[in-house]
Amino acid sequence: MAAAKSFADKLSFEQIKIELLNTAYGNDRTLIAKLDPRTLFLWYTFFGIAPWFIYSKMILAGMLVFVIGTTIMTKVSRLIIFILILGLLGESGYLLIASFFFGGNLGIIVPLLTLTMKLSVISLASITAFCSMSPERLGEGLLRIGVPGQVSFSISYGYRMLPTLFEEYNHIFMSYRLRGKSPEKHGLFYFRTVIYFIKLAVKSFYPLLLSMAKRARTTVEALETKGGQYAFKNPAVKKLKLAKLRIGKNDYFFLLISVLYLMSIFISSYYVQF
Repeated sequence: MAAAKSFADKLSFEQIKIELLNTAYGNDRTLIAKLDPRTLFLWYTFFGIAPWFIYSKMILAGMLVFVIGTTIMTKVSRLIIFILILGLLGESGYLLIASFFFGGNLGIIVPLLTLTMKLSVISLASITAFCSMSPERLGEGLLRIGVPGQVSFSISYGYRMLPTLFEEYNHIFMSYRLRGKSPEKHGLFYFRTVIYFIKLAVKSFYPLLLSMAKRARTTVEALETKGGQYAFKNPAVKKLKLAKLRIGKNDYFFLLISVLYLMSIFISSYYVQF
C-alpha cells in the first residue's frame, strides 16, 4: 500500500506539471542544451530518419546505446521516460497479440524486436533533441533554418503553454468532480469508478478547447497590437533576434563524436553479423 501511495503521489497533476516545467526550462545547464539548435536539428534528422532504412540489429543496438547515453546527459524527467517505455511496450504488445490472432508464431518476436529498437532510437533521439531546448531556443532555431515566423512562434508558444493548459485541465476536471456524484459502489475491479472518471476526463476536454481558442485569439490580438506581423517579416528584426545563435567548437565536437561512433558501428557490423 505504501508503494502504491508513493506511485500515486508521483502521478498527481501537480507533480506532472512540475515535471513538464522542468523539462521545458530545467535542462539549460547540460552540455547538450548549450549546443546550437541547428546542430541538434541536423543530429536529429539522421537519428530520426536513418533507423527506418537500417535492418542490421547490431547497428540498431549500437545506435540505441548511443541515444541512451545522450538521453542520460540530457537529464530528462523520469516521467517522460516512463511514458516512453509504456508506449513502446503497448506498441509491441498489441502487435504481438495481433500476429498471434492472425495465425502468427514465436518467429514474429525477432522482427518485433527490430521494430522496437527502431522506435526506441527515434524516440530517445527526439527526447535528446527537443528536451534540451527551451521554447525560446526551439522557436529561434526553427526561425534560423527558414521556418516562417508565424509557424515557429506557434510551435514555441504551444510548447510554452503546455504546463498552463495542463493545470487548467486539472481545474476543470476537479470542478466536474465537485459538481458530480461518484458511484456509491465501486463494482468488480472498480469498473464503475473507472468508467465514471473516464467520462469526466472526456467531458473536461470541451471547456478546455474553448479556453484554448480564447487564449489563442487574445494572443493573436496582442501580437497584432504590438506589430507582430511586421516583426515576423522584417529581415532586420529577424537578424537582431537570431544574432546570439552561433555554431561553436562544442557543436563541431558533438557532431564529430557522433560521426565517428556511427562509422565504428557500421564498420563493426560489416565484420560481425548477428
